[in-house]
Amino acid sequence: MNEEILTVIDSIEREKGIPKEVLFAAIESALLSAAKKILGKHRTDITVTVDRETGRIDVKSGNKKIESGEFGRIAAQTAKQVIIQKIREAERDIIFDDYHERVGGIVTGGVHRFERGNIIVDLGKTEAVLPRSEQCPGERYKQGDRIRAYVLEVTKTNRGPQIILSRSSVEFVRKLFELEVPEIPEGIVEIKSISREPSERTKIAVYSKDEKVDPVGACVGMRGNRVKDIVRELHGEKIDIIRWSENIEEYLKAALNPAKISKIKMDKEKKSIEVIVKTDQLSIAIGKHGQNVRLASKIIGWELDIRPEEEQAKEAPRPEEVPHTTKKVQGRAGSVTKKSIDRGEEKIAAKEAMPTGGEARTIKSLDGVGKKVESVLREAGFDTVEKIANAEIENLVKLDGIGKKKAEKIIASAKEMM
Repeated sequence: MNEEILTVIDSIEREKGIPKEVLFAAIESALLSAAKKILGKHRTDITVTVDRETGRIDVKSGNKKIESGEFGRIAAQTAKQVIIQKIREAERDIIFDDYHERVGGIVTGGVHRFERGNIIVDLGKTEAVLPRSEQCPGERYKQGDRIRAYVLEVTKTNRGPQIILSRSSVEFVRKLFELEVPEIPEGIVEIKSISREPSERTKIAVYSKDEKVDPVGACVGMRGNRVKDIVRELHGEKIDIIRWSENIEEYLKAALNPAKISKIKMDKEKKSIEVIVKTDQLSIAIGKHGQNVRLASKIIGWELDIRPEEEQAKEAPRPEEVPHTTKKVQGRAGSVTKKSIDRGEEKIAAKEAMPTGGEARTIKSLDGVGKKVESVLREAGFDTVEKIANAEIENLVKLDGIGKKKAEKIIASAKEMM
């Protein structure tokens, strides 16, 4: 029995890294409790020691040594229970320390099971949780799929460490760029700001400390290989890489790209900007459901209001007139007026009709254009018959749901209508 205890303790110290003294002290404490149950719970003079060299167990009451045949059996059971418990505690502590140091990093695991919308990820030594709130809309997984995620939080619980993962965090995108773009961890290229709508679009502002290094080019990579790998990991989420600038005007133009800005009016006290664009640029600047202007507002940290030139040309309201109050859609780092979004949606929904042959010249009237194709064309910037008539077939083929034959048919119909 004594030799077995020493052998097991030596083995645990080598494999699990638990110090011998911790195990000896735990066994002595457990044996003392067992001895009191046999000799009397109220005895305070009982001591139990385990010899570190031989493994011999001595039980004393004061200076008197107590011999009992039951101690051998009790010692064996107690030693086994204590060792198992200590192994579990040590493994939990090791896992906690390991993953606590990895908070803010990326881990890879396998989808193990699903619980109430949460995904349980097998990381090998332990399991992690990807809550529904931290998942990207539209992403679907099945058991056994490999998954990468950002380590959001690690906490201690009675059942061991709890590891919370995220795929919707902006920090997940930041870490993916750090992994793919070596200039970022080297300190040459710096990520200044990120705004994101998971599964839809991300805008990331970058800056280079070396004039010879183009920050946008470094993030895009040769033939776009670097950013393509990130887009693939994010299941097709669109990424706009923009150049950060101290000049807020230049920064704003980059953030609202591809829209062309005609004029801006800044209010530094309120940190708000009124952006004037041409009528045909309004829907591009605002984006689908206000997405482009919303992300631009978040990334620069200013409130944006997009207005067409024709509205600016109208007579300004008299001082005594009360200005129209607009509802605001709040963002994390700024806000966008709902009036701007509504204005853009109206432009998308109702372009000015131009008569030709007694019919309205609209995208809907083109051959091969249904409701879905119309939406795809407008989102890609082909929001007028003129633009479609002048488009290249290759540009339309790249869009979802449009093949070569359909693209030829649409362009031919647009040219005929023109």
